[in-house]
Amino acid sequence: MAAEKLRDLSQPIDVALLDATVAAFYGTGSREERSAADQILRELQNNPDMWLQVVHILQSTQNLNTKFFALQVLEGVIKYRWNALPVAQRDGMKNYISEVIVQLSRDDGSFRRERLYVNKLNVILVQILKHDWPARWQSFIPDLVAAAKTSETICENCMVILKLLSEEVFDFSRGEMTQQKIKELKQSLNSEFQLIHELCLYVLSASQRAELIRATLSTLHAFLSWIPLGYIFESPLLETLLKFFPLPAYRNLTLQCLTEVAVLSFGDFYNRQFVNMFNIFMVQLQSIIPPSTNIPDAYANGSTDEQAFIQNLALFFTSFFKSHIRVLESTQENIASLLLGLEYLIRISYVDDTEVFKVCLDYWNSLVLELFEAHHNLDNPAAVANMMGLQVQFLTGMADGIGTQLGQRRQLFSGTMSKLRLLMVCRMAKPEEVLIVEDENGNIVRETMKDNDVLVQYKIMRETLVYLTHLDHDDTEKQMLNKLAKQLNGEDWSWNNLNTLCWAIGSISGSMVEEQENRFLVMVIRDLLNLCEITKGKDNKAVIASNIMYVVGQYPRFLRAHWKFLKTVVNKLFEFMHETHPGVQDMACDTFLKIVQKCKRKFVIVQLGESEPFVSELLTGLPTTIVDLEPHQIHTFYESVGQMIQAESDPLRRDEYLRRLMDLPNQKWAEIIGQARQTVEVLKNPDVIKAVLNILQTNTSVASSLGTFFFTQISLIFLDMLNIYRMYSELISSTIAEGGPYASKSSFVKLLRSVKRETLKLVETFLDKAEDQPQIGTQFVPPMMDPVLGDYARNVPDARESEVLSLFATIINKYKAAMIEDVPRIFQAVFQCTLEMITKNFEDYPEHRLKFFSLLRAIATHCFPALIRLLPEQMKLVMDSIIWAFRHTERNIAETGLNLLLEMLKNFQVSEFRNQFYRSYFLTIEQEIFAVLTDTFHKPGFKLHVLVLQNLFALVKSGGLTEPLWDPATVPYPYPNNEIFVREYTIKLLSSSFRNMTTNEVTLFVNGLFESINDISIVKNHIRDFLVQSKEFSAQDNKDLFAEEAAAQRERDRQRMMTIPGLIAPNEIQDEMLDS
Repeated sequence: MAAEKLRDLSQPIDVALLDATVAAFYGTGSREERSAADQILRELQNNPDMWLQVVHILQSTQNLNTKFFALQVLEGVIKYRWNALPVAQRDGMKNYISEVIVQLSRDDGSFRRERLYVNKLNVILVQILKHDWPARWQSFIPDLVAAAKTSETICENCMVILKLLSEEVFDFSRGEMTQQKIKELKQSLNSEFQLIHELCLYVLSASQRAELIRATLSTLHAFLSWIPLGYIFESPLLETLLKFFPLPAYRNLTLQCLTEVAVLSFGDFYNRQFVNMFNIFMVQLQSIIPPSTNIPDAYANGSTDEQAFIQNLALFFTSFFKSHIRVLESTQENIASLLLGLEYLIRISYVDDTEVFKVCLDYWNSLVLELFEAHHNLDNPAAVANMMGLQVQFLTGMADGIGTQLGQRRQLFSGTMSKLRLLMVCRMAKPEEVLIVEDENGNIVRETMKDNDVLVQYKIMRETLVYLTHLDHDDTEKQMLNKLAKQLNGEDWSWNNLNTLCWAIGSISGSMVEEQENRFLVMVIRDLLNLCEITKGKDNKAVIASNIMYVVGQYPRFLRAHWKFLKTVVNKLFEFMHETHPGVQDMACDTFLKIVQKCKRKFVIVQLGESEPFVSELLTGLPTTIVDLEPHQIHTFYESVGQMIQAESDPLRRDEYLRRLMDLPNQKWAEIIGQARQTVEVLKNPDVIKAVLNILQTNTSVASSLGTFFFTQISLIFLDMLNIYRMYSELISSTIAEGGPYASKSSFVKLLRSVKRETLKLVETFLDKAEDQPQIGTQFVPPMMDPVLGDYARNVPDARESEVLSLFATIINKYKAAMIEDVPRIFQAVFQCTLEMITKNFEDYPEHRLKFFSLLRAIATHCFPALIRLLPEQMKLVMDSIIWAFRHTERNIAETGLNLLLEMLKNFQVSEFRNQFYRSYFLTIEQEIFAVLTDTFHKPGFKLHVLVLQNLFALVKSGGLTEPLWDPATVPYPYPNNEIFVREYTIKLLSSSFRNMTTNEVTLFVNGLFESINDISIVKNHIRDFLVQSKEFSAQDNKDLFAEEAAAQRERDRQRMMTIPGLIAPNEIQDEMLDS
């Protein structure tokens, strides 16, 4: 009954009843009561007339939650329907909100008491401003400033409103408002800033009220990044801020304001003011934190405010130096305060706080890069002059002068750079390859999860240290060897100190000239091996072992050039393979693989002083080397030896090594197959199943290294393997048939399925890695058709292996058009039955989903003629499945579906059947793409959505389709061409989907889209603006709409890094040729 009364909005709402409903929702009553209240409130919120009750509710209730509910309703109307409301209603609401704000903030008591409510009203007011200001509310800023002068509390709240407005326009506008609206609001704020500026200065000079001063400084902080510079440098503002800086109550806010000023940089016009500001600041800072202060200790023991001050100090220094360090270093009298500032920043960099360190590191990275690039480009005076802000036409004969200038600059910073090298060594982050870590209890354990933040930090620190090494190789070497000596004599010994030092040593691989690197590394490895000998305790030895492995793994160039060292290192790794301390064996196997990948040729030739290649010696001792390893470690070991064998160029010797390597698994395989021939029951024994699985995994590891050269080995086991596959498949089916659906979850069935999966993986790995030799395809593919494909079709859904789909995708990608004749059979076996599994919902069979669409894409790319031959109902199935894929909220599946769709569209555009295809599917595809483009769940697919639309619209615009896309039976009059029909269809489609947009706005969008359809960047911006206008994408994280631009920037960065020795880690460089 009560609910019905609330739902009737034809008369003023019963506020007492609404209060009770809101109280029930937030209360501690029964779940049913809360659920019923939630249902009523949702219905009210969705009722288009509910907003008309807002003023009545706000005037009548004392309940803060009810007020918030009413304002939530109002906020929705302002966001999505404001421009459609009658002028009188808009003005009435605007005036009411303004009056309530003034009324509540008039005196201190009500302002403090109703603070939360006033804050929400401020947000509502700013939402209205985004629509109405400046065009429909020109007097807003003058009105606000006038109101602020009537009372200090009103003034404080006006500051809050101004700050909110600035943040909305300058910080949160991207993806929230159209480009045009943002521009309009920025111009309005700039043109009206004089009034705001005068108000702020007046408050700071006249007011004694702490809250008001803080609110004003906070507002200034939001404004300083964009206001015209004259307001800062040609007024008393800077002077006023520097007066507030020493006062503890305002220190942090003032420092934030000064940081915003420090960021500004517009030519040389205000250089004198910047220098003056910095010098005064440094004098004041020394009285707050004397230069002798131990800043890391002060931070650790400081209050929250004191810690925030040090954080803000880091931001100030880094911001100021990024923009103005050149000005400070250009005159002798400022150099002392510059070096003191850098010294403060070095000390702040030792503070044990990740965020503070990130800020400092970011600046050190940019400073060192700048110094390095000038040093690196000395042969190119134009580049150097450009960096130093000189004109290229004045360069003639200046190269020597620039060289001297650069030398002086490096000399000026040499002391700071030396301290910075020590900082990088002491604080180096953990690289990805290190698996052994210290846990919170001080125990040495194997790492279980990667910390991405640490990996990002390592990458930046590594880059910084590489630049520092290039600037002064000798100082880098001296600092590292000194620190290592202190480890050896025990003066500085600790796990952390040794770790950071070794991570730093590993990180600079490739950045010294080879001769110096060799000398340096010989000393480092010798000292580390000595340290391992003299240090007692299992944990200590594990830490040292981990560091030795990390360092040697980073220097393949050195190992390739020094066979004896390489052999010693590999034998040391074999020793570590018997060490059972957590993580040591894993790291030994990983490091062995990494070294072999970079030095494989060295192991298959007879080295000086040796009687046989190392690989032969290794194969003889293989059983004892791997005796203590776990199965997964043995697989890594086998992969490594496979890499060595792959480097052998003599086919006979290569086959001989492979035979010896596979001796152990082949003996076991022959034994199992022999027993199975006596009695097949032996293959049902769980221990035998595990042994079969292990043997297959070992084969897969070697196949991944050897590719084509694995042919002799796989031929040996292939047919027996298929027989086991068939048998296990039948066993799984019968077990599930007898035991019902739960049987598929039993450990026995899971084990059997692991063998099937590994079989498929082995074949897929071999075929994928093998070179394009058609005879391999003809030998291995036909025998698999029934045991693998037929089995997939016959099986119950829970027993179908998704690897079948990826195997056949690999086969089609490999043998391309040669597979066209087999496509109908593949289609028949997997298509319908897989679709039935994956289209019931979006959750079941996740592996099958992705692999199914990858298979379909392979067919569309390489066997397109086979798709054309499909029956119409089969083609409809294909298109339905593609649409279903890109509707999926799982990013991988949606992207695979979209890429597949693009492939199909491109192929059909040049096909003789294009008219039939597009007549059947053009409108469906367009409608579905617009649906996912505008629903906010599929933002990562934005780039591909745009490409599909561009493809469709460009095709109709070019006149590529010669038959009408509309159905003449249902359309009363014929269109002149397809383009006009599609334009009209699109306008109707979008107008009916977005009721809040006028037909005129939609028409403008569609016409703009067609006019710019050949320029993808304009199309993207056009669609981004449309998404904002449609209001679907407001108040959301829209960075995915700009993902493509970010990816292009990352690729440019990588190309630059490739030109600097040591900047790309040796393991990331494809340098097989160096190994010869």
